[in-house]
This record gives sequence, structure tokens and C-alpha cells, in this order.
Amino acid sequence: MEQVERIGTLTLRQDTALPMLGTDSLLLSRFAGLHRGDHVLDLGCGVGVLQVLLAARAGDLTLDGIEQNAASAELARRNLQENGLNGTVLWADLREKAWFSQGHYDLIVSNPPYFPAGIGPAASRRRADARSELTCTLEELCRAAAPRLKTGGRFALVFRAERLADLMTALRANALEPKRMQLVQSRLDKPPKLVLLEAIRQGRPGLNVEPVLLLDPPPRFPE
Repeated sequence: MEQVERIGTLTLRQDTALPMLGTDSLLLSRFAGLHRGDHVLDLGCGVGVLQVLLAARAGDLTLDGIEQNAASAELARRNLQENGLNGTVLWADLREKAWFSQGHYDLIVSNPPYFPAGIGPAASRRRADARSELTCTLEELCRAAAPRLKTGGRFALVFRAERLADLMTALRANALEPKRMQLVQSRLDKPPKLVLLEAIRQGRPGLNVEPVLLLDPPPRFPE
């Protein structure tokens, strides 16, 4: 079933049979370093949630995306077109080499699967690829991002806090230096579940750890 959300002056079409807008994408869209006129790429863009959220933050963006689910990719294209946004969405496997230009992007974003295959909460097949690394591992994601960033370009992700060591390792193995990090927790008496992290291609060592983000009250859509 199709649903429509208002994101500021923009609209976001979603389908209840596909992964939908969640707190993690909303947080990432606010955390990622973004400048007017940036060329942005979303790895595993789904129906274009992050693209619309980022467009609500800044103007004159180029918002490309790659998505392996055909239905999601088609809806992402509609979301760009109906909002008058500039960008291209490819239906393709991001592990392949022949997609989009290398050394082109100012910012790459991703809300990737959080769990290795066979680990983590069970999910229906239509959502399993979005939750578990069934078709793309964390290492493969970082390997795809690195060459498509400009030197000094930014790669921003939201991920499970318990896998922070895995994330740092995969980023550095691909010349993506972690530079900004923020842990996210729902309550003061609960440990953080999410981490927001931004890495720089060929960046110098030095990590800025921002204050913990407490989700009380919960985040709101852009007005």
C-alpha cells in the first residue's frame, strides 16, 4: 500500500511492502555534513528516503542513488521526479564496478544492513536484505564508496553501536578515515544502540566525538 509523507515542502512516496522512513534515516540526514550544491550518492537508497530528507536541508543538490530492489528503485525515481530534484537512481548491485563516476561525489550516505547474515532480529524476506548482510557486507559497502568520493569527500553512515569496531576497521581498510562520531541512545538508563559516523577519504587521523544524542523526545520531520 502506498503512503505519502510531507517532508517540509517536499513529498515522500513510500510502500508498506518496502522498507520505510525510520528514525535511523532521519538522524543520518541531520548528521551528515551537507553543503548547497553537493553531489550526493546514496548506497542502497531504497525508495529515496535519504535523498528527500537531504533535499529538505539544502538546495541545488545532485542526488544519485543505487538500489538492488527494482520496486524500491522505481519509487525512488518517482520521488526525485515529482519533487523536481536533480539526480539518477540506478537499479543495480553496488558490488559491481560499472556504475557512476569515480572520484565524483562530495558526500556518500548509507543506512546499510546492521547485522551479519544469520545474526540479529528475524525479518520477512522482503525486508531481510535491508536488515542483514545477505547481498552486501560492510566491507563491500566501504569498498564501493571509497573510489567514488573525491579526495576529502565525506562518507556518512548510521550503524549499530555494538558493531562500531567492525565499522572502523572496514572504513580504514578502504582509506576512509573516521572523523566525526555520535552515539545515539533512547533513554539515559539504556546503552546506545546506534552510532552516526562520518569518514573522510584520505583524511588525517583525529576523531571528533560529539555529545551523545538522546532520543527523548523523538526526532521530528523537517518543518
